[in-house]
Amino acid sequence: MISTAIRVARVGSAAELAAAVLMMLGFPCLMLAALVPSVPAFAAVAAVTYLADHYLHRRGSYLVNRLSKVRAGLSIRFLIRQLLLILLLARMSLADNLIYYGAIACFIAFYGLQAPHGALTTLIRSRRRMPVATRNVDLASRIRIPDAPRRVLTHRAAEKMLHLDLVAIGGILLAAALDSPLVGFVSIGITVALGLAYVLALVPHVRGRRIPPKADQVLVAVDDWLREYRPETVLYFSGSKDSAYQVNMWLETMEQLDTRPLVILRERVILANLAPTTVPVVCVPGGVHLMNLDLSTLRVALYAANVGKNIHLLRVPTMKHVFVGHGDSDKIASVNPFSKVYDEVWTAGRAGRDRYAIADVGVRDDDIVEVGRPQLAPIETWQATAGGTVEGRRPTVLYAPTWEGWDDNPGNTSLLLAGENIVKRLIAADPAVRVLYKPHPFTGTRSAQAKAAHERITALIEQAAAERAADPRFTVDTAAQDRARAELARIDARLAALAGGNDKGDEAEASRDGVIDVALHEETARLRAEWNTAYWNSFPDWEHRVITGAQPRLYDCFNVSAAMVSDISSVVSDFIASGKPYAVTDSAGLGAEEFKRQNTAVRAAVILSNDAAGLAELLEAVRDPQADPLAGERGELKRYLLGPDEPASLDQFNAAVAQLARKAETRNLGQGSRTAVGGPDVEPADALPARTASVTGEADGTAVN
Repeated sequence: MISTAIRVARVGSAAELAAAVLMMLGFPCLMLAALVPSVPAFAAVAAVTYLADHYLHRRGSYLVNRLSKVRAGLSIRFLIRQLLLILLLARMSLADNLIYYGAIACFIAFYGLQAPHGALTTLIRSRRRMPVATRNVDLASRIRIPDAPRRVLTHRAAEKMLHLDLVAIGGILLAAALDSPLVGFVSIGITVALGLAYVLALVPHVRGRRIPPKADQVLVAVDDWLREYRPETVLYFSGSKDSAYQVNMWLETMEQLDTRPLVILRERVILANLAPTTVPVVCVPGGVHLMNLDLSTLRVALYAANVGKNIHLLRVPTMKHVFVGHGDSDKIASVNPFSKVYDEVWTAGRAGRDRYAIADVGVRDDDIVEVGRPQLAPIETWQATAGGTVEGRRPTVLYAPTWEGWDDNPGNTSLLLAGENIVKRLIAADPAVRVLYKPHPFTGTRSAQAKAAHERITALIEQAAAERAADPRFTVDTAAQDRARAELARIDARLAALAGGNDKGDEAEASRDGVIDVALHEETARLRAEWNTAYWNSFPDWEHRVITGAQPRLYDCFNVSAAMVSDISSVVSDFIASGKPYAVTDSAGLGAEEFKRQNTAVRAAVILSNDAAGLAELLEAVRDPQADPLAGERGELKRYLLGPDEPASLDQFNAAVAQLARKAETRNLGQGSRTAVGGPDVEPADALPARTASVTGEADGTAVN
């Protein structure tokens, strides 16, 4: 019943649901306490509403955020409390008392301060928002960017201002209870004085040298840096907050390029969720701003996703454009017809080339280049992990389903029809295995049914873990786990300290000071590897786990697993790099032969129906790798999907970048020659757009012709 209520109310936990209920019931109870009247009851209920409201806001609760849409926002809730306090005073026959009029005057004055406070905080944010945000770009030597206002002034500013009424409300209640107006007037004076001081503290930050330069000056500074740095290869990305992983997976590859790399982002939310990197990053939300940047030295542009805003860079003819994607799978997205707008499409292996040939969506075979998957280097092979398991640990099976997709095709995900069957059979396996469940980050974002299935699977795994913990057959090395947890705490503290050192006051300050310390970056990478080891050692090898969030990463889960169950997605293609056995669910019921015919990545997989009965074959391969009937086929499929092991994928990738850069340079030289021959009055048809004399505001993501 509680889980249903949590799902209906769209809150994240039972504690969040309880806080929401207390807040909702609190206001009717406040009215009742005012009508009785009872000062102690009013004070107690008011405290509950304050605490519940604060908790929900700190958690970013969907429910409390939606209240503003029905005219019950934060300011209204504070106003209701204040009006009910006035009602309490009236019911206590204090309408002729000076404290009654003082309370009314206080709340009017207090709300009179809300308008300038809100205007100032909004103005500070807008004036400090630059047209371009950067990381690892030296802007400090080119333009003056002042320090951000102290965080205490701007972080959750509206909440802080509204909560200043606590002093007045507490004092007025005390004055009513003790019949001592002096206490009330002192508290009223403190609240009004604090509110006025807050407003005055913000005023200096909207004037003169407290605000960054204008947009034109910032863009000139960025252009100046671009001319000095002379980037050659750019990774371009646009997407939602949840898609940040698609660009993050390419950062390490960009760091290892032989050419000078650059990352261009189009959404500030992606920059906020970007993994640490040594590569220069420029976030340009405005299409007009992007098209006015000096990108003349770029020769190769890499695109990780097919999105509308790609057109803003695709229109530049002096560089070659390549779709590299964010995974390799048999999903229909892997053969998107939009891919034909790029000069080349890079795939991991021969399978990607064949997919485009079969799909016949207009991508020419000559424009496809096989470069392997540089991101797969961290994946350990079957031999490297001693039979697919970490030494001394019970065999682990990873269940990593993909999300529900944009339509209701039953073949999108196994979660809906097979997920619970898969988990139940794995939990009941004999000999026992450990189950790791790592859902796709988008799971449940579109389909309520998928979200409900995910929650049921999570409950199954948590219950099974609790039952194992109570079973004496499953022993615990308490000392080893305590050491691992202590190590984990130490690493977390150091990582938090490193992250805190880079936590700037706002976007402008972060851009000014955002040049990463390479030594600290290397330390962070080392600590994350140590964190991963400590994490797996911090709980028993038999404990089932639900793993969400960025850490541990999917590849870390691969490395501790002996086998995997998944769906048609790039997860399967990546796991094949390990050489370990895997199963894929035929959720649409195509039948094993047709399923293999349509999906290359499952040709060496155990095919599961929705009842998951075929898991016995997968588990047998885990228990006896020597008797694994599909081992040879997996080796062949790995070469087909991901390319040969030699030369290394990164070497192939660098070679492809260099070759395409030469093509771009050849094109540019030829274009220059044709222009010169044509005479001074001839302008090339595909010349770059002229730079505008002034800079306009941010453009939307629509195509620019």
